[in-house]
Amino acid sequence: MFFRQVLHEDLGCASYVVADGGEAAVIDPKWEIEEYLGLAEEHGFEIAHILETHNHADHVSGKGRLAKATGATIHVPAAASVEFLHEPLADGDRVTVGNVSITALATPGHRPEHTAYVVADESRGEEPWLVVTGDSLFVGDVARPDLAVDKEEGARGLYESLKRLLALGDFAEVWPGHIGGSLCGGAGMSEKPGTTIGFERRFNRLLASKDEETFVRALTGSLAPQPPNFQRIVALNRGPLLTDAAAVGPLLPARRSSTGGTRGRTTPRTSRARSTSRWCARRWERGPPGSSTRRARSWSRPRRTKRRGGSPSCSRPWASGGSRGSSPGE
Repeated sequence: MFFRQVLHEDLGCASYVVADGGEAAVIDPKWEIEEYLGLAEEHGFEIAHILETHNHADHVSGKGRLAKATGATIHVPAAASVEFLHEPLADGDRVTVGNVSITALATPGHRPEHTAYVVADESRGEEPWLVVTGDSLFVGDVARPDLAVDKEEGARGLYESLKRLLALGDFAEVWPGHIGGSLCGGAGMSEKPGTTIGFERRFNRLLASKDEETFVRALTGSLAPQPPNFQRIVALNRGPLLTDAAAVGPLLPARRSSTGGTRGRTTPRTSRARSTSRWCARRWERGPPGSSTRRARSWSRPRRTKRRGGSPSCSRPWASGGSRGSSPGE
């Protein structure tokens, strides 16, 4: 089995490629699909399936672009209420690539349709090897419950969903939809790319809650403010497939010089920001052509500041307004 995590570090998002027998599935693809296509060419497999864990609220999905490029079938949770051609996945449904089975595990809480995917390499045995948890269980944290339903209702749903995940063996690997810096979780989310069920069972403070009421109070008592653009992004991801990138023009107009040429900055500030560092990435979310979200601030975009006498630097806003959390044992 081939397994690869693909990070979108600007946003703290993670996507996954699972392949076997010359076929692959991509879970939660980001908008920039070139890395998936490169992996397929390098390792000699065809991308046949695209799976979404839920309707994302922090980035525009690349599922439409990837389906257009590969002809892959798109699978989404049955309760997602989307407006494009897809294969619905209910709890217990399976997608297979070679000898690998990917089984849908309904895990509502972050959103009602949320689904994790349990992966088993049946050439080695039927017991699950890993689970792609999306926005349910993170490293050192759990998902926020207030972006689709009342926060207490979401927290109670997530409590039951986490019990389903904890029924997996301690050795099962956990590969989440986000790492530290994303506002889909809290300040306790680690930047480690993965963990195990056993590690989280032992060290995740929210999983240590003695009962449901304690869990709900702990989870809902310290939520960051809701991002202003999340409902628009969800609507874009539920609507007709987006297959083309929008061209982003200059943020400042070119100025005419006395010789008739142009002077001044004629390229977007975003292009300059990319080169500063990996944290000084694009400040603007690129939505679909004509979309009002093309310049909506992304949840975890870094803020560029100017050092005296020096080049631009970055400061990164964390979910709680404080420092990043990390899980014990790091």
